[in-house]
Amino acid sequence: MTQATPKYRAIFISDVHLGSRGSQAEALCAFLKLNTSEHLYLVGDIIDGWRLKKKWYWPQAHTNAIRRILTAAKRGTDVTYIIGNHDEFLRAFMHFRLNFGDIHVKNRAVHQGEDGKRYLVVHGDMFDGMMRADRKWIMHLGDHAYNALLWVNTNLNSVRRMFGLPYWSLSAALKKRTKRALNYIHNFEDHVAAYCRRKGYDGAICGHIHVAEMRDIDGITYMNDGDWVESCTALVEHHDGRWELLDCRPDSVRTSVPVVKAAPVGELELA
Repeated sequence: MTQATPKYRAIFISDVHLGSRGSQAEALCAFLKLNTSEHLYLVGDIIDGWRLKKKWYWPQAHTNAIRRILTAAKRGTDVTYIIGNHDEFLRAFMHFRLNFGDIHVKNRAVHQGEDGKRYLVVHGDMFDGMMRADRKWIMHLGDHAYNALLWVNTNLNSVRRMFGLPYWSLSAALKKRTKRALNYIHNFEDHVAAYCRRKGYDGAICGHIHVAEMRDIDGITYMNDGDWVESCTALVEHHDGRWELLDCRPDSVRTSVPVVKAAPVGELELA
C-alpha cells in the first residue's frame, strides 16, 4: 500500500505552552490529526517548563499532544524541536547529543524552502537582549500579569461557549490595539530581519511574541507562526513553494472535540 503524500511540505508551530492552563492542546491535536507534512518544526516553548516548575499541571490533552507529535515522527515526518526560553531545560540534554525518539532537538535550524531560499528557524528569545530597554515591556510586565490575562481569556471564552459565541482572545486584541505592544512587535521583527541580513539568510521563521505574521522587511522574508495559547495559528509551506498562515482556532460551539478550521489568514508566494 502506497503511503499518502503529506498535505504540506512543512508545518511550523510554536508556543503551545503544554503544562500551562492556557494551552490549546486539544485544538493542536485536532490540527495535527488532519494535517500531515514532510517536515514538522516545533519552534520553541512547546512545553512550559517555567509554569511546571511553579505548579504542576498536565492533563490528558497535553499527553495526547505529545503522542500526536511522536506518532508523526514514527510515521516518517522529519520532526525538529527548536528550544525556546520556556523549555530551556532541554538544553541540558544537548550536551549528550540526545534526541527524543525520532525528534531532533536543536537551538536553531535552517530550512531550505522549495524555492531554494534559506530560512533561519529560531524561537526568537535570542533577540530579547537586543531590544531597547523601553521596548522590553512584555518581559517587565511580568509573568503574573500575563498569566492573569490568559486566565481571563479562558474564563471569558467559557462564558462565550455557553452562548454559542466563537473563540475570542482578549490578550491578542490588546496586543493589536496597544501602541507600546505594536512598537515592541515591530522592533522585534526589525531585529530578526537585521540579523538574517547580517548572517546571509533569505528569511526567518520564529515564534516567541505570540503574533502570527508574514511580511517582507527590506528584502528579508519575516514569518512568525504565532501561538497555541491565544490565537491557534500555524505556518505551512505548500509543495509548490507557497507559504500560508492558517487560523486553527477551535469551533467554540463544540466543547468535547474541537473542530479545526484550517482557514488561511495570509498567503505569501515567494518569487
